[in-house]
Amino acid sequence: MNNFWNTVYFENSLLTYTITVAGILIGLAIVRLLKEVLLIRLKRWSQKTKTTFDDFIVESFDRSVIPILYILVMYAGLNYLTLPVKADTVIHIAMLLACTFYLLRFINSTIQYFVLSFLKRKDDGDVKQKQARGLLVIIKVIIWVLGIVFLLDNFGYNVSTIIAGLGIGGIAIALAAQTILGDLFSYFVILFDRPFEIGDFIIVDDKMGVVEYIGIKTTRLKTLSGEQLVCSNKDLTDARLHNFKRMEKRRVVFSIGVTYQTSADVLESIPQLIKEIIISNDDVVFDRGHFASYGASSINFEFVYFVLTADYNVYMDKQQAIYLNMYREFENRGIEFAYPTQTLFLKQEKAKPETAHHTLDNKYSRV
Repeated sequence: MNNFWNTVYFENSLLTYTITVAGILIGLAIVRLLKEVLLIRLKRWSQKTKTTFDDFIVESFDRSVIPILYILVMYAGLNYLTLPVKADTVIHIAMLLACTFYLLRFINSTIQYFVLSFLKRKDDGDVKQKQARGLLVIIKVIIWVLGIVFLLDNFGYNVSTIIAGLGIGGIAIALAAQTILGDLFSYFVILFDRPFEIGDFIIVDDKMGVVEYIGIKTTRLKTLSGEQLVCSNKDLTDARLHNFKRMEKRRVVFSIGVTYQTSADVLESIPQLIKEIIISNDDVVFDRGHFASYGASSINFEFVYFVLTADYNVYMDKQQAIYLNMYREFENRGIEFAYPTQTLFLKQEKAKPETAHHTLDNKYSRV
């Protein structure tokens, strides 16, 4: 019987194979039991709490730690066997690759959770979370690059030479991709300085729209006519930008002109009349109204008021109501709006007695 268990196949006895298989099965069963019993109970407990941190821990344990435990059990069992050098090297490399993958994924998810949780507690947290997507992509790339360098170091490569090569290559790439890097740095300016955010209505030069997406290289606007406008981040940070969402109230200035035939008493009453029309509207504050100037064909008045909202539709509704009421009052009071007019005086020739059909009483007639 002892001879049976001591029979050697590929440099390992049957007893060694049996112990290896039994150890792997027992280890996998323990990990499975840990997942089915402990992890499920932790999930039920975390769902009853108000915080999301425990949910994140349980989910990360399920997605990353459990697979690593399975891999380590398999690796420990196979490591008990006497294997050829090549096979042992392949198993070691596979274990490193798998464990590094799950470990990096856990690190990335942890950083993402803490960054998004921090931004969520800020004002307009949902908007800031969307803006941070580009930053998270950069962080993930850096972490994966560091993970690859770690693997290469464990595989016996000279990491110092690789890093030096990456540095030289990085300089060459930076020179060749100055525009892309400019947009990338402008993305960080937008992210941290926050000249605008997602949902803001902005005007850049002659372009305007609502910010829909802020990426690493470009920012996308939805224009008033409905199409999507894509702008490079560098162009936006270099331009003079008007952000209308930051406006708490809207200042409105308008002028009107009345004819010179308007009496002085009526002229004196116009500022008070317009003031009463303006303050009769809700969310509107009157600032001033004055007889401003004598025009070429009109007497001009200037008025200023504030609409206590940044909403453009509300502003247009208030302005329309004020203009209509003003027109109605002027019509009722017989006040005439001025428009460009010109009076011409024409010189008339005196008719000869034998050909004249009419006698002119005046030398000049007015048209």
